[in-house]
Amino acid sequence: MVKQTDILEPGIARAKWWHKLPDGRFQCDLCPRECKIPKGKQGFCFIREAREDGIVLTSYGRASGFCVDPIEKKPLNHFYPGTSVLSFGTAGCNLGCRFCQNWDISKARIADRLTSYATPQEIVEAAIESRSRNIAFTYNDPVIFAEYAIDCAIEAHKKGIKTVAVTAGYINPEPCEEFFEYMDAANVDLKAFTDEFYRKLCFAKLKPILDTLVWIKTKSKVWLEVTTLLIPGYNDSEEEIKELSKWFVENLGDETPLHFTAFHPDFKLENVPGTSPITLKKAREIAITIGIKYVYTGNVNDIEGQSTYCPACKSLVIERNWYDLGYWGLDEKGCCKKCGYKIAGHFDPKPGGWGRRVARVYF
Repeated sequence: MVKQTDILEPGIARAKWWHKLPDGRFQCDLCPRECKIPKGKQGFCFIREAREDGIVLTSYGRASGFCVDPIEKKPLNHFYPGTSVLSFGTAGCNLGCRFCQNWDISKARIADRLTSYATPQEIVEAAIESRSRNIAFTYNDPVIFAEYAIDCAIEAHKKGIKTVAVTAGYINPEPCEEFFEYMDAANVDLKAFTDEFYRKLCFAKLKPILDTLVWIKTKSKVWLEVTTLLIPGYNDSEEEIKELSKWFVENLGDETPLHFTAFHPDFKLENVPGTSPITLKKAREIAITIGIKYVYTGNVNDIEGQSTYCPACKSLVIERNWYDLGYWGLDEKGCCKKCGYKIAGHFDPKPGGWGRRVARVYF
């Protein structure tokens, strides 16, 4: 059992995963960026700061918002469909995506966004009171507030509540192992399949994300789904989608769900058009042809692309209209009612009924 975080003062906690350098600076070892931080300064993510005796997390217990969402919004289509999830984040990010869809949170500094304060115990109580089946660490990347997320997950599991990480997967191997030990499910953003894209548009590297994906799939018990936001002219070519899909099958298996979602002009790419539904449909067809069994489209009105089909008999097993569930073709064991094929994922005997509702939670 990991020792819970040492709280130094409200909102400030002693960080893990760092070491002191010979020149007096402190290196953060949490993510591949490995920021070397002088005393009194912050790393790239804004929320890990060097002080006299080491690095601290400056957003512990401080959140950018609490909301009860449908689990499908994360997106997770094979993790207790129809259930609700209490979602929250903090501020900052360890990537610099020029197309960020949550840039007002991920690029915010502490004072700009963090107005709520909640301990892990209070978050779990809020989940219970709101009848949330799950808690999701999302909006900005939970990797950068890993200590807080882990403590919340520990408390959640005491009450039988599942935990979800929505992340870009930009994390070093040692903290990766500890972080995901306490997660029940994850949706990882695979933002593109070229290192050039990650360098120019995210100020990061592709390989650490691929390593994280493989580790989650092969070394952990975390239920994994993957999302790729298709940006016209940047990562939506048929060739790149083919290469991504081939790597996916070879390294993550053919039963890991893949979501292709539509880009909307935002942040530094406001001059780029939104993704065409035709592009999403074609990407889905390519991935299915290459062998991925569960491929979805998102951020568009596409019942066919959002629904789940049996890989064996091709029957509809879960109908989705955005976040509303329709026809349910699974038996109590999560198998196709028509042919008995076991659908990959975690399913209740009956679907949840949360639908597309969204409810704010205040502290």
